[in-house]
Amino acid sequence: MGPARTWKLWQKSLVLSLTLGLVGASTTPPARALVPYVYTPSTEELEGAGIGIGRTAAQLLRLGQPEEASRLAALAVRLQPNDERLWSVLAEAQLRSDQLKAAAGSLAKAKSLNPGKAGLWFAEASLALRDNRPDDAIDLLDEGLRLDPKNAGAYFDLGNARVMQDDLRQALRAFEQATTIKPSFWEALNNQALVLFEMGNTREAIKRWRSVLTIKRNAEPMLALAAALNKQKPGDTESIELARKALAEDPNYVLPGHQENQLWGLKLRQATETLLSEGALKGAVERAEANADPTTAE
Repeated sequence: MGPARTWKLWQKSLVLSLTLGLVGASTTPPARALVPYVYTPSTEELEGAGIGIGRTAAQLLRLGQPEEASRLAALAVRLQPNDERLWSVLAEAQLRSDQLKAAAGSLAKAKSLNPGKAGLWFAEASLALRDNRPDDAIDLLDEGLRLDPKNAGAYFDLGNARVMQDDLRQALRAFEQATTIKPSFWEALNNQALVLFEMGNTREAIKRWRSVLTIKRNAEPMLALAAALNKQKPGDTESIELARKALAEDPNYVLPGHQENQLWGLKLRQATETLLSEGALKGAVERAEANADPTTAE
């Protein structure tokens, strides 16, 4: 019997039992009251219910409802506390709903149940990055990569941690490893360009940003490429057009704080400031500033 059917039968029996109890109490003398049969689910059925609820929580996560997923996942681990998969779902839901301390506890529980699962080490590393602890993140990523050495996302996070440490050469190596494993990983290719620009290799950074845009027309590489082109040739027509499109697509990139949160280095932020001061972009900049969300720059 599947978990969903077990859960429905349990609910039906419980509702019937409670109904019978209420009727008996209101229509018969206490000595003759009907004693209802209360269905008590078995351990196996409770475990099945936990899995079913965990699956629903995971579906809610995919639908972008982390708070609801967190509540359901918390119920799932109460029903089946020894399944690290359910603790992982709970941790992910807590992480996405900014319950960082609770997420750390859930991940620790999941790891204690299955320390050989690489994804748990990667998840804990992501939490460390969110908490601005790159040193801890690197240790966790190294252990996870020992277990799963072909994980492109982990190398991407490793690169970000190295950027946070200002170790640009190691960061570039990690981002390049990510695209070696997954050539279409445009975010890692974009971050290679970010690092190269800070290292002074503007020409190669431009080349890689152009490659990114053949994979994904995203505001970040568009604006970064525009800033790099404008640095080479101030007022360049292509850079102005790219900047207009980028700011229309994501106005938050007009905010230096948002750029910094996306790990843009000082050189690129300065180049972008110079670009956005161009008279031809005055209208686009003003619209972006009016539409930007200042909380993304905090």
